[in-house]
Amino acid sequence: MTDIEGMIIPSDGEMSVSSIVPAIVMRKSTSLVSEAVLASESIVLFVVDGLGWHQIDRHRGELPCLGEALGTPITTVAPSTTATALTSICTGVLPGEHGVVGYKVDTPHGLLNCLRWTAGSKLMMKDLPPIDFQPVEPFLGARPPVVTRAEFQMSGFTQAHLRNGEFCGWWSPATLVTEIADQVRSGSPFVYAYYDGLDKVAHVHGMQRHYLDELKFVDALVERIIEELPEGATLLVTADHGMVEVGDQVFDLDEELIQRTSGTSGEARFLWLHAKDGIVEGLLEAAQVHSDVAWVVAIEQILDECWFGPHVTPEARLRMGEVAIVARDPIALMDPRQPDAPQLVARHGSMTPEEMLVPFISFS
Repeated sequence: MTDIEGMIIPSDGEMSVSSIVPAIVMRKSTSLVSEAVLASESIVLFVVDGLGWHQIDRHRGELPCLGEALGTPITTVAPSTTATALTSICTGVLPGEHGVVGYKVDTPHGLLNCLRWTAGSKLMMKDLPPIDFQPVEPFLGARPPVVTRAEFQMSGFTQAHLRNGEFCGWWSPATLVTEIADQVRSGSPFVYAYYDGLDKVAHVHGMQRHYLDELKFVDALVERIIEELPEGATLLVTADHGMVEVGDQVFDLDEELIQRTSGTSGEARFLWLHAKDGIVEGLLEAAQVHSDVAWVVAIEQILDECWFGPHVTPEARLRMGEVAIVARDPIALMDPRQPDAPQLVARHGSMTPEEMLVPFISFS
């Protein structure tokens, strides 16, 4: 067994991001979502992309709203990446069930970029219909208003994780607040909202001054939402993942592994190895070349330890590789066969506490 000291294996219970929406929709209290919250006339779930628990904790003194709130850390899913985690938040199930097992997913039609719904330069809406690729009904079949960027409306990923919701696009953070308030005042018992600015800033600038300025902006944004909500409404704040800064610590996959694999999937901090011609023997041992900076784990151990939840569908299993290289240090591991891989300053995807622990904060 691989030493996984320091790794956060996701919860499959109430302390997971996947437990929030079911509690709200079914009006069933949990250790996170209390009876008092469920008694609210309206509940707003605000998901801030990239808002890790440790990042809030580190800057509490500069965050008058989030920093002073009584929240609790909960786990996101594996891998700790946007496509996988948002799908778990919205469907209420873990990745082994919904099948969006990473940022880039191995399919018979090519490597699917789940956020863009493309394989290479080709749009995959016809070859991989989102409703077939991700068959679990979002929001347990409910139809809440979903307040997210207007330009996301027609995307494949929106169809995969937000379909059936009443789309309410926002064009600026100010109008995000407007859309949330309008939906609550119109009588919606549940509103889902999403903001991605913090994640973008971290990817481009890292976790220094730009990130802190954006974090302060998010804090003020949350305060604005609270101010605009009528009495009797509750705001819940959570996130899809945290972040780590990798800077220029970006390395190519070992040449022997390139020769042994037909390809890789996932992303730079959670890289799946797909054995060439199905020849798995020796692949785990060869991958240990990266064990100085990463956890190197066979699929059998991953399934046994329920990283993707206790239930993994046959379709989800086929999308996984035979070995996972999961970054332990602040590094990125790139496959040179994928020339379109982005050069990002801060990243996520692995199972370190910085990436796996996200906040759950309630404002009534």
